[in-house]
Amino acid sequence: MEQILINLPATDLRTSVKFYASLGFSTKPLFSDEYQKCMVWSDQIYVMLMSPEKFKTYSQRPIPNLKDGTMAYFTLPVESLSRVNEIVENGLKAGGKEPTPMINERFMQIRRIVDLDGHMWDILYMDLSKFKKG
Repeated sequence: MEQILINLPATDLRTSVKFYASLGFSTKPLFSDEYQKCMVWSDQIYVMLMSPEKFKTYSQRPIPNLKDGTMAYFTLPVESLSRVNEIVENGLKAGGKEPTPMINERFMQIRRIVDLDGHMWDILYMDLSKFKKG
């Protein structure tokens, strides 16, 4: 089984679950409880949203203030530019922020959305038929 589990602190689990659901994630109740919610993007990509208290029990390190900086960001490839736009627009309606305009590199388009706690996601469409080497 090859999967990636991304663990993120979430100040308000309920609103964070709504935000991630608006992007297209589904909830996996088997791995969820009152302190953490498992959100599924695909069979290979899971996001564990954890209360700050729960998150600290695993990391034992302070949680940085992501509203003032970036520690990491994550990229979700999708099948079309219209899907990129749909995901980001839904995220904006759910309280997310779009900190930069779309990046358009001809063969790929990226829109960035920041969740309620400052975690940043790039939603990417790549058309490899337009990619030229060199």
